[in-house]
Amino acid sequence: MAQSRTLSIIKPDATRRNLTGAINSMLEESGLRIVAQKRIRLTREQAEAFYAVHRARPFFKDLVNFMISGPVVVQVLEGENAVERNRTVMGATDPAKAERNTIRARFAESIEANSVHGSDSPENAVSEIGFFFTPAEIVG
Repeated sequence: MAQSRTLSIIKPDATRRNLTGAINSMLEESGLRIVAQKRIRLTREQAEAFYAVHRARPFFKDLVNFMISGPVVVQVLEGENAVERNRTVMGATDPAKAERNTIRARFAESIEANSVHGSDSPENAVSEIGFFFTPAEIVG
């Protein structure tokens, strides 16, 4: 299968607890390569734009407030079937339902503070990567 890319975000709950290295180790051990990475502090406008698909949902305001509460690490992962592979390594959104030895089972504090975000489809991966990175910033 061809190489593909996906977006990964290490969320504020994980950066606050210095889990970036541990999470990246799990991603790399699964066969994904980090081909772009930066630590940023999202503005309210950026968080609202990135999560605009959820604007009408009751959790939108809390999600935005959480995502701007501390630094995040945005990164582009590359590998075979990158979207699905990343989602498998992340585990279920609800850490209580996540498979053992997934990122969320090991590190998440709650459904909201679940340590990581990952693109949910190849189409969204392209859009999400473009939200944070220029092609020149991705070094494959």
